[in-house]
Amino acid sequence: MAKEQPRRLSRISRRLFIGGSLALPACANLDRGSGVPPALQSGVTVLGVPNARFWGDEDLDRLRDEALTATEREMRHLGLRVGRDRLPPAHFLSISGGGDDGAFGAGLLNGWTEKGDRPSFKLVTGVSTGSLSAPLAFLGSAYDASLREAYTGIGPDDIFRQRDWVAIPFSDGIADSAPLARMIARYVDAAMLAAIAAEYAKGRLLLIGTTNLDAQRPVIWNIGAIAASGHPGALGLVRDVLRASASVPGAVSPVMFDVESGGRSWQEMHVDGGVVAQTFLYPTGMRTEEVSRIAPRERNAYIIRNSRLRGDGTDANRNLLSIAGRAISSMIQYSGQNDIIRLQNLTRRDGVGFNLAYIRDDFGTPWRSAFEPAYMRALYEYGRTRMLEGRAWESSHPSLRQADPGAPAPARSSGGAR
Repeated sequence: MAKEQPRRLSRISRRLFIGGSLALPACANLDRGSGVPPALQSGVTVLGVPNARFWGDEDLDRLRDEALTATEREMRHLGLRVGRDRLPPAHFLSISGGGDDGAFGAGLLNGWTEKGDRPSFKLVTGVSTGSLSAPLAFLGSAYDASLREAYTGIGPDDIFRQRDWVAIPFSDGIADSAPLARMIARYVDAAMLAAIAAEYAKGRLLLIGTTNLDAQRPVIWNIGAIAASGHPGALGLVRDVLRASASVPGAVSPVMFDVESGGRSWQEMHVDGGVVAQTFLYPTGMRTEEVSRIAPRERNAYIIRNSRLRGDGTDANRNLLSIAGRAISSMIQYSGQNDIIRLQNLTRRDGVGFNLAYIRDDFGTPWRSAFEPAYMRALYEYGRTRMLEGRAWESSHPSLRQADPGAPAPARSSGGAR
């Protein structure tokens, strides 16, 4: 029911609040390497791969160059000529965070395959739970079985291990994400890395968002470039990036990355990309027309919001933990909505078709506990059914459609190019 999502966020928020309160008196600090000084942050490299990652708030020129070279690779792969041939339509897919609600996006994508008009995506981006499904979505229908299993065949023990309350004040998270690391390693293996590298060579991009907690800045990881580097540490790095993107700060341990800058080694702390943005395509400072100049094409964006758009509107209890938890859940809820509105305005500015899918109020299975298999299977089938019935996409966020009577009506088609 619509009331379950905010209640779940409030429960999680209360746990974080309690854990933080317990930790304050202890003031325990775990050992870590020195963080990168601000003056050296722009020159950070990982594994010596120059385009392995970008600052999401700064590296516009480098991101633009990456997009341009990807288009050039795509044209060579297709045998097209710059300035003379038109590229086929480009489809962008962005998968948001949402924890176990990621089962919605998994069902939607697999239903799209069954429907028969799921495109090959030029760009796939993922944050948090979206980072876990993004590589499978990027590689296409051949990985549909893995996508289904990852969201319908798991339970909470596959994601995290709760720490003893006595240990929490001396830890870096309420739970240990070692089970999640093992699950990622089961799906993200050498064969998958090679497949991602092969698609990168064709001009396709897979980008994952994390938050650098030291710098308090977003980082966009270029998974295809890492996979194509041939570095012996590439597989481990990709696994760590996916785990970091899904590591809710305070709830589970962060992921530490060894990096280089200024001729020295440093260490960065990364957590869930949703701390900065729960959904992204490309930075606002970039324009797709700058990339399209070398070859014009139609472009369409598909945004999967693994959540509902509205809160439940029920009374908050008048006590400290309830008020704090409710406030945090409200911030999370509206941060996600603002991401969608930003993406709609961005795509409208750039002439990119906009398609939005999210969990509607007609999904009625109640949420009882995190990563409950019955809930996730029901949500998977809900997303799959909405896609097969042609009810998955809308062409505007409801609030923008109401504010702009001239905005497009809800999309009738469930997939394919517009």
